[in-house]
Amino acid sequence: MCVGLPAKVVKIKGGTALVDASGARREVSAELLDDVDPGDYVMVHAGIAIAKITSDDAAEADAVMQNI
Repeated sequence: MCVGLPAKVVKIKGGTALVDASGARREVSAELLDDVDPGDYVMVHAGIAIAKITSDDAAEADAVMQNI
């Protein structure tokens, strides 16, 4: 099973995004996504932003992870 974590994009520089995932900031590759801007939410797996998601999706994923 693969697990992706929701994260909010803080900054974009080249193909790299600084994201905030529940208070933990890290740099991830954003090269798979065409239109990501600061303030957007993304799903991160293995250090790569794999999909752009809504803030509602991010909140739902956070709730699920807290219940596990």
